[in-house]
Amino acid sequence: MKPLSFEPLRNWFGYNRRERRASFVLIILIVAVLSARYVVPQPRQEPEIINLESVLPLDDSIRVRSNSNGTRQSFRQNLPAKKRQVLELNTCDSAALEGLPGIGPVLARRIIKYRNLIGGFAAAGQLREVYGLSDSTFNIIYKRVRADSSLVEKIDLNRTDYKRLIRLPYLEKYDVTAILKFRELQGSIMSLDELIKNKILTPEKARKVRAYMKFGE
Repeated sequence: MKPLSFEPLRNWFGYNRRERRASFVLIILIVAVLSARYVVPQPRQEPEIINLESVLPLDDSIRVRSNSNGTRQSFRQNLPAKKRQVLELNTCDSAALEGLPGIGPVLARRIIKYRNLIGGFAAAGQLREVYGLSDSTFNIIYKRVRADSSLVEKIDLNRTDYKRLIRLPYLEKYDVTAILKFRELQGSIMSLDELIKNKILTPEKARKVRAYMKFGE
């Protein structure tokens, strides 16, 4: 059996002795470079620290604290909430009203106009009577408004005339006519209960106008 000969393979490649040595060195270098990534430890990348105060919309109950390793975390504290400012309906202007959710320039003007018509708001619930103000909008803003009834313009029922009384949206023409006729016959009106007793006003209408009436001599 003839011994295995590599001479044909060497001849096939056509390398001389110096070329074979250079190829061997090149192979060693390639293997060394490929092995270095597994042998030499890669530099450790430090995690990026993000300033939470710059990216989180923090309110009064949220604070940022630093841990022992330098990272920052947000946590919530039980701090007293800021007291929301309540808008007084009889002294505010249209600009203040527009600051309420759902109230634009048109609704703000209507609220002011209605306030002037009736002589002021006796209760915040009267906003429901403003044309165009929906129940959903009222339910959103009713906790943010109030009405000081002491600022309502009172009508002296013993001195007023038809023109002033008819401005109240709670009274019909026949109500105003009946009140003035009763005053003419009686000389004066002592109370709304007197008008209810004599069937001049219904209890419901008397309740609505009570905050706007006074009874001077």
